[in-house]
Amino acid sequence: MEKSIFEPGTKFRFPESVDYSTDGIVSKRVIDRPAGTVTLFAFDKGQRLSTHSAPYDAMAQVIEGTAEIVIDSSPNHLSPGDTIIMPAGIPHAVNATEKFKMILTMIKG
Repeated sequence: MEKSIFEPGTKFRFPESVDYSTDGIVSKRVIDRPAGTVTLFAFDKGQRLSTHSAPYDAMAQVIEGTAEIVIDSSPNHLSPGDTIIMPAGIPHAVNATEKFKMILTMIKG
């Protein structure tokens, strides 16, 4: 089943497509398909996703603000325009060093 929160064929801008929530994390699925997902996130400053792993590679693209993404205990500081791949099966965490937005693309297979 194909799902999207955005209307196919309609132009949009990622930064304006999700709002921050005080002391929270907001996520919106852009595309949700059997082959993978694209999810838009907005993290308030200080919010985090604790250390976990996923069965598939995931690519994080920062589009606003800054974040620290820790992969296998190695911290990576990302700013707008920065992208990092979190390998399948490797522990990683996401920390919002300030308010930030990212696009997370997960490819299954």
